[in-house]
Amino acid sequence: MSDRRLLLVTRSVRLFAYGALSVVLVFYLSALGLTTAQIGLLLTLTLVGDTVVSLILTTRADRVGRRRILIAGAALMAAAGLIFALTRNFWVLLITGTLGVISPSANEVGPFLPVEQAALAHVVAPAVRTTVFAWYTLAGAIATAVGSLAGGGFSAAFHSYRIVVFGYAAIGLLLGIVFMGVSPKVEVAPPEGGAPFWLGLGPSRRIVLRLAALFAVDAFAGGFVVQSFAAYWFYLRFGVSAAALGGIFFGANVLSGLSALLAARLANRFGLVRTMVFTHLPSNVLLILVPLMPTLPLAIAVLFARFSISQMDVPTRQSYLMAVVGPEERSGAAGVTGVARTTGAALAPVFAGFMFAHPALVNVPFFIAGVLKIVYDLVLYRAFVTVRPAEEIA
Repeated sequence: MSDRRLLLVTRSVRLFAYGALSVVLVFYLSALGLTTAQIGLLLTLTLVGDTVVSLILTTRADRVGRRRILIAGAALMAAAGLIFALTRNFWVLLITGTLGVISPSANEVGPFLPVEQAALAHVVAPAVRTTVFAWYTLAGAIATAVGSLAGGGFSAAFHSYRIVVFGYAAIGLLLGIVFMGVSPKVEVAPPEGGAPFWLGLGPSRRIVLRLAALFAVDAFAGGFVVQSFAAYWFYLRFGVSAAALGGIFFGANVLSGLSALLAARLANRFGLVRTMVFTHLPSNVLLILVPLMPTLPLAIAVLFARFSISQMDVPTRQSYLMAVVGPEERSGAAGVTGVARTTGAALAPVFAGFMFAHPALVNVPFFIAGVLKIVYDLVLYRAFVTVRPAEEIA
């Protein structure tokens, strides 16, 4: 199997696990006896820990070896899942979540995404890079959707959330085995001339740090409505069961993934930055509208409309980043911007947890997230619309 297909498989397997866990994680922790405030703190520190792990591993991936870093990440994922399934002690969970790889949001955490992005960009031609990233996004979205459905279904069938957590650990082990099949073609030669690199970055450091700051704002906004909390909001507002929530987020994530293919076509016509911004803006308006819907069908309809365009900026953002940095900086660039996103996302759940603990404030996270994301879109467009990748200029 080619590296390109193998990395699509690992993405799918991993996002299946993330999707399954995200639907039941808050319910599982609540069943263990944790308070809403403790859950919010745990999710925040889990994302903080993932940030540190990702920064350490991804900024060294191009020197240590991308394949080795991917295997190490899989080992951390398997260990964290196993410990979460075997203990109910809050402090053990807190330490494990901080040091291991646990995804509470159905989004990527740990070193996987940055290193896989760099590897894919290294083995495909620039002309098809955005399309490959679109399929990469689609594979992840469908896997997340199926995982969400499976997480809700298995927990209902077995009357246990723990079965899903054990499955998460098993998938981490499987990932480690699959990553051993990645070929040396994904590796990059060290930079010539001994140029000083910091955090895996060289000449492109300034543009990467500017993008990282903006991505952090976007992720901070998204952290208020991570899938675990969004699922919990549907439960609080409309009394939706875990099994039904799995079906809802299955449909939402399928729509999200399919939109990625259209994003690649739009980018070829209008450019990467314009596609990123002009598809993201309306999705944020829809996010604000979700809690304003008076009935469950209307809330689901708006959620689906939002998911159908909300992730169109993902493959274009990934492709843009890989295009504006050198090959020997790609793991570092993806790692730094990924860490910025994780950091932003890590700060929000503790505030969201506080709001969900007060019935009068349960809708506020949607409003905060939507407004901040709109600000991010406008600033991104102004700062980078004229910074075009080489293939767009050609």
